[in-house]
Order: sequence, then structure tokens, then C-alpha cells
Amino acid sequence: MIDENGIRQRWESIGSKLGERERRLWAAAEVEAAGYGGLVVVSRITGIARSTINRGEDDLDEGPLPDGRVRREGGGGKPLSEKDPTLVSDLKRLVEPATLGSPVQPLRWVSKSRAKLARALKEMGHAISEGTVGKLLTVELGFSRQRNRKADEGSRHPDRNAQFEHINAKVMAAQKAGQPVISVDTKKKELVGNYRNAGSEYRPKGQPQRVNVHDFEDKQLGKVVPYGVYDITANDAFVSVGITSDTAEFAVEAIRTWLKRMGQKRYPKARKLTITADCGGSNGARVRLWKVELQKLADETDLMLDVHHYPPGTSKWNRIEHRLFCHITQNWRARPLTDRVAVVELIGATTTEAGLKVECVLDERTYEKGIKVSDAEMKALEIAGDKFHPEWNYTIKPRRQRTT
Repeated sequence: MIDENGIRQRWESIGSKLGERERRLWAAAEVEAAGYGGLVVVSRITGIARSTINRGEDDLDEGPLPDGRVRREGGGGKPLSEKDPTLVSDLKRLVEPATLGSPVQPLRWVSKSRAKLARALKEMGHAISEGTVGKLLTVELGFSRQRNRKADEGSRHPDRNAQFEHINAKVMAAQKAGQPVISVDTKKKELVGNYRNAGSEYRPKGQPQRVNVHDFEDKQLGKVVPYGVYDITANDAFVSVGITSDTAEFAVEAIRTWLKRMGQKRYPKARKLTITADCGGSNGARVRLWKVELQKLADETDLMLDVHHYPPGTSKWNRIEHRLFCHITQNWRARPLTDRVAVVELIGATTTEAGLKVECVLDERTYEKGIKVSDAEMKALEIAGDKFHPEWNYTIKPRRQRTT
């Protein structure tokens, strides 16, 4: 006769507290000890399915599993990503919008919670939970939960995420039409001379690079101002290294030079140039001279300039930061920028495994600070703001018609 009370007591005190595999093995051992009819009794008391207890009996015969496993090879159901082939790709499109064949994404930004992502996937016809979304994000797509890092430069705007999505839509539309898209910004000013540069490099043991103790600016060499133009679609860049001031005139001159040296060759039939930029600095949304200089560029090239600024406090999301400037910094780590030629050569030598190529030139012109732009000059601009945040999104058209 089967001792049901004994089995129940042992289950409550021991079996129920074990892990998945141990519970299975415990139940199988109880069945063997009980003899005929034990399978029904143990299954009823423990709530473990009979088929599961049968697998436990097989496990008892086959010996221990490799460390860390609770099922034998091939055990358990198939991953959801195998049952639903488009699940991972649809999730990727939600968190990292596609760029129509470009190896570089316009934005690498995730604003939605797991719950929102799960809801969006369900609307697309996928059966998925929040937990599975989290697993796919970490295991399949390589995302991870990370601590805060100082990156924002201002308060969070309520339309921050909406502006990101607006920029992304404009970028994708331009790429689909075969029109150029660039991300622009000024890298921080750099001291020229035998000064310490952050980072480390391999050198003979005990022979570090000797640099100046103090970082007082050399009056003759001064500082340089690298302004970058990054082609999002082509994954290449142009950097103009200025020697005076970081002004809107200097910024637009860098774009003009990129067009002459690189852009017009790659996009000979271009009619529109999409520009993504920070909200502040020499290319800021409120800088009048920036718009005046862009108007001159539009007039010269007959290009329509479609400009989109990242919201305040989000400059680190500008694509050029992650696809160009960080690699320049890494390329010259621990190397003193001894002269202007060294700066240009180090920037021009920057490459990545993804195929980034950089062209760099020295701009020795003098750019004056504090140039005032009158209301009359602003009224003469051929500029139209978008319906959505026209102060961030606007188009500057040539003031003369095309002749061809």
C-alpha cells in the first residue's frame, strides 16, 4: 500500500523547494519507491505532469547533466524567435530604424519601454510578453541595461522623442530618394603643442611620451577647431580644421568644401541636401548667421537645404558624435598634437572596420566673431519652417530658379 501521507510530507518539506530538474528527479524516485500505482499518486500530490515524471525516470537512468544545465540537449520548446521568424527583425525595426541598406543607422535610440515594445509587436501580429522582449533585446540584439552617463546638456524637452522620430523619418525619406544626408558638428577645440592627450598606447617599457607639465596655450600654435561633415549613407566624412573661431561662417564653409570635394561627386543629381545638427553652437537653431550662410550656399549650389536640429540637451545623439568624433579621439589617444599638420594627418588617418574614411584639410582663413545679422537680412531669406517645431525643422530654398 502506498504511503500517501509520507509522500505529501516529503513533498512539502523537501520536494517543493527544489529546482526544476531536482523536482523531476525527486518525483521519479518517489514513484520507483512506491511501486505500482505510484505515478498517479505522486503526480496528484505534487501537481507534476506524469510525462514530466517519466522524463525524470529517464534522467535517473542516464546520470548527471553537464554543469549548469537543467535539460538534456534538445530539451524544452523551440525559441520564440525560431517559431516566429520575423519577430527579431520587427523588434529591431522598432528600436533601431532601418536605413534602406546603409550599414549605419540614422539613429541608435530606444525610447520605448518593454511594455510598449511588446504592445507594438502584438499589433503587428506577434504573440510576445514583456519578459521575452527583454530577452530578445539583450540576447538577440545586444542591448543592455546601463547606468546613467552624463551626456545631456540641458533639460529634457517634452517633444524630445517626437523630434527624434521626425528626424529619422526625414533622413529615411531622403535616403530612399537618393539624396545626400549629412550630420554636422564642431569637435571640441584642441591645444596644439606638446601637451598630454588622454588615453594610452604601446611603447617600450619605462619610456612614456614626455609632454609639458602645464597646459598653457602656446601663443604661436594656439588651438584648432575641427568641424565635421559626416555622410550618413556613405559612412565617410570630411573635417575642416580651423585655426581661428568656431563661427557659423566657418561651419557652412566646411559644408561647402565637403560638397566640392566629396558630395557633388557622389551625388551629381542631388537637388536637396538634408542636414542634421545640434540645437546650439555655431550651427544652432537660433543662430541667424547660420541661416544666412546656408542661404548663400543654397543660392550658389541650387540645392534645397532641409535642416533638422536635435532638441536641446541631446547633442550626444547627433550621429557624427558616434560615427566620427569618437573614432578620431581614439585614433590620436596618448599622442600629443604637436602641430597643425599632425592634427590633419591623424584625423585623415581615422578608419573603422565598418569602412569609415575621412578626408581632412586645414582652413587657415580668419573668421570674425560677433557678426550681426539684421532683420532685413532675415526677411530676405527663402526659408520655410515645418509644421512640426518650425524652429528646429526648416527648409532653405535657392533664391533663383534652376536654369536646367
